Amino acid sequence: MITFMSDIICITARNLCCRDFLQRLGLIANGAPKAVILREKDLTEAEYRELAEKTVDIFKESNTRLILHNFYKPAIDMEWKYIHLPLHVLREMSREDKKCFECIGTSCHSVADALEAVRLGADYITAGHVFATDCKKGLEPRGLDFLRAVCKSVDIPVYAIGGITPYNIDEVMAAGASGACVMSGLMKCDDPAEYIREFEKK
Repeated sequence: MITFMSDIICITARNLCCRDFLQRLGLIANGAPKAVILREKDLTEAEYRELAEKTVDIFKESNTRLILHNFYKPAIDMEWKYIHLPLHVLREMSREDKKCFECIGTSCHSVADALEAVRLGADYITAGHVFATDCKKGLEPRGLDFLRAVCKSVDIPVYAIGGITPYNIDEVMAAGASGACVMSGLMKCDDPAEYIREFEKK
């Protein structure tokens, strides 16, 4: 299990970043969130691996943990030990491949998903979307009752995702979450380290 430094996990979305993306990741790493999940869902496996190989260099000397996303075969080839998977990908993953990782996370959207994630060997889950967010425009948020139910159903860390800000993080933590995932705020803010500190002040 990973020991993290804060309650915040950054989810990347380079299309939201108005500056150099790799430079932005360096600034986020310096802010010492729990981890950074290199998501970038629009890339092919080959494109993702190329980006991942550039990204790991930023985090090798950092206290912030880099977690690769979705494409676990390249992660295994790169001997990177941290992966976050969609639940349907985790279902298909062999036991031998799972043994290549020190920490596996997955995304859940219901209590049933969360229980399945535990059975499949997930070390932590992200649950959402909790609040309204532009990333899920038009989709009704699942809300704090959903988050509370997921947190009560499992004994592994649950990180809320979707519309989390320094102004509602207290509600998320009160619902039982171990922390929260932040995407657009950290991709767009002027100072990622200061933005992360805003969460820690709450």
